Amino acid sequence: MATCDVCGNDYWMAFEVRTVSGDVHTFDSFECAIQRLAPRCEHCDCRILGHGVEVEGRFFCCAHCARSAESLGMQIKDTVGAHPG
Repeated sequence: MATCDVCGNDYWMAFEVRTVSGDVHTFDSFECAIQRLAPRCEHCDCRILGHGVEVEGRFFCCAHCARSAESLGMQIKDTVGAHPG
């Protein structure tokens, strides 16, 4: 069995996540993995679970939050669900 890095639970179905930097983390659930690894939106502070938006090295959960950030303005385009024509 392995112990979760976040909650300390010793669980027989724990899993490892290896990051690009070479770090190895052990988790007993996706919830704990998200708590440790998912970045936070710089505007609303929610966890970014999907693709999110990256602008100039800053991370946001959506285009709205990226546009709301100071000095980033309207260069952010959110085309999800937009009509292609």
